[in-house]
Amino acid sequence: MRITKFGHACVRLEHGGTTVVVDPGSFTDPAALAGADAVLITHEHIDHFEEAGLRVALEADPELRVWTNTDVAGKLDGVARRVTAVGEGDAFDLGGIPVSVHGEWHAVIHPDIPRVRNIGFLFGGRLFHPGDALLVPPGPVDTLLLPIAAPWTKVGELVDYVREAGARQAVPVHDAVLSPVGLAVHTRLLGPGGPGGAELRTLGEGESLDVG
Repeated sequence: MRITKFGHACVRLEHGGTTVVVDPGSFTDPAALAGADAVLITHEHIDHFEEAGLRVALEADPELRVWTNTDVAGKLDGVARRVTAVGEGDAFDLGGIPVSVHGEWHAVIHPDIPRVRNIGFLFGGRLFHPGDALLVPPGPVDTLLLPIAAPWTKVGELVDYVREAGARQAVPVHDAVLSPVGLAVHTRLLGPGGPGGAELRTLGEGESLDVG
């Protein structure tokens, strides 16, 4: 399975001729959707779900399908037959890639800000994208897509998260809010030389990694 990073929290997965794009939001180049077979959306925030761009992609490719939570699915009126709402405990197959769904809620940003629904996706039992929550994978995984910076995170919590998740390696995502210096500080603390101790594989825009 090959993953390619596109803007912030978006990754593109390719395996056995199937292409899946996760969370193509407002910080993502629309080219990430070109040729995709499926789009998976963890939650409704604009940095993960850019409705206008997704509708353009759906109009351009009548075979493209979407899997997401019930709240996002409800916003995609007019294309509902091409959208599947999923939640905790659901599982489905995308061209030979088994996908299971985990979690229910976005991490707390502040008590005054309402929480939205958030789901994480586990691909082939090997690669886990938690969306905007520190969801621990349901079992051992090879690769964790690690939300490294957000209004709802602090580094100490991320250290505990990567330790508990126990993945062989972590790939930082959700990094658009960091400067290059900030990214270096975070990765030093979370990586093998810091208290996080994780094997980090940092990808730049458009860079790929074979996993699993």
